[in-house]
Amino acid sequence: MAIIEMQGIQRFYIMGDIVVKALRGIDLVVEEGEFVAIMGPSGSGKSTLMNILGCLDKPTAGTYLLDGVDTSQAGPDEFADIRNNKIGFVFQGFNLLPRTSALENVELPLFYDRSGCKIDARARARAVLEEVGLGSRLDHMPSQLSGGQQQRVAIARAMVKDPAFILADEPTGNLDSEMSLEIMALFQELNNRGKTIVMVTHEPDIASYTRRIITMRDGMILLDEPVHQQKSAAEDLAAWKARHKALAEGERL
Repeated sequence: MAIIEMQGIQRFYIMGDIVVKALRGIDLVVEEGEFVAIMGPSGSGKSTLMNILGCLDKPTAGTYLLDGVDTSQAGPDEFADIRNNKIGFVFQGFNLLPRTSALENVELPLFYDRSGCKIDARARARAVLEEVGLGSRLDHMPSQLSGGQQQRVAIARAMVKDPAFILADEPTGNLDSEMSLEIMALFQELNNRGKTIVMVTHEPDIASYTRRIITMRDGMILLDEPVHQQKSAAEDLAAWKARHKALAEGERL
């Protein structure tokens, strides 16, 4: 089943007498359960594509079906509902409320749910935090959590409404090597359970943990290739820890 179906997506911006062609005809299909990386240099159009994928912007031309819904025909309220209910966002800067606990941060999207579904917000938030390995950190404030743990809270918040897919924008950009591997191991675990993930990144080593890499240039898709030898972030994390443990023990001798 296709979660994302884009055909002929164009996005132009008028800047005085100049027309900036940010996207020049994107055709893209992402099936349920895929883990896709979108890469490209600055100015390639990947951020513009991400904004349209996330229903933060509409294309100048073309069609975008998200989980079977034609977003180009949606009015403002329906467009907002599609964005809020079908997409889970994960940002580079975490975007957590600083004076609010991990549990309360994850609960927040459920308070704005207009679907009419009755749900125990606290129980759902607790369950998702346990799923990302933070069951013992429910009452911690962001300042009491490491960068990797804060990103785990952000991922739990993205998952709490069971969206059609997770859209991650440079999710390891503010993290060191160890925490980056932790987050990619979590994404791989979630993907193995069937969650669809689309991730924008400029780091080839991070993209190598996905299953498919889309490379953009000049507003077009230059390459769309499967990852033939997907690396295991969990294995690389274990090797990283073993290597640094050996170095630390060597320094003590």
